[in-house]
Amino acid sequence: MRLRLPEERPTEPPTGFKIAHPVLSQDGTRAGFTGVSLGGALPYGVVADASCVYGRRHRSPARRCDCGFHCVHERAAAQALLCTAEHRAAVLLDITVLGAYIRFERGFRYARQRVRTATVGPCACGARAVALADAAWGRPGWHALTATCANCLQGRTSITLTTFARLAGDGLRVTAETATETAPANPGLPDGLGVPELVAEAALLQARLDWFQSRLARLEGGAAQQ
Repeated sequence: MRLRLPEERPTEPPTGFKIAHPVLSQDGTRAGFTGVSLGGALPYGVVADASCVYGRRHRSPARRCDCGFHCVHERAAAQALLCTAEHRAAVLLDITVLGAYIRFERGFRYARQRVRTATVGPCACGARAVALADAAWGRPGWHALTATCANCLQGRTSITLTTFARLAGDGLRVTAETATETAPANPGLPDGLGVPELVAEAALLQARLDWFQSRLARLEGGAAQQ
């Protein structure tokens, strides 16, 4: 007897979150995304159908294969993936799961998707991103892009977030996170310290440094007399 997975018939399409790299076509007329794991060599548009990355002829998602689009249920789980070094330049996608899907504990594997929103993180310098610039790598026919602020463009090939959304089409929204939304607090400073408190801390440190220097001078003077 072969067990069958329980069938779901939701009244509205499920939603989920994933990360991907934004890409721009070589001729600059199309925009899309490329994945960070399986299928990363196959850029996709805002609305796209999955295909088996192993070249098999079955429809995705197949139960005995791991092909198909993947996403997680929770936004925080997708954001956690952005902490790894190889995924720092990726963007966060809010997607709608379309077509057949297989539900797992942490997410879905599914046949078709629509990217509703792409959230771009801050520039590598920490400032809010205003554009997507050439990331110096890509796929055949596609340039990978990375978040960039106005000061770091430095003549690099780039497009604004609005232009990327227009080229991607299908109602995609592209937003930029501020540095405070993603960057952790400075671990070297106690929470709640303002300018007056920091000035006082600096004065105290200077006073202690002066005391150490005076002690060192007295010790050196005593050694010279001996």
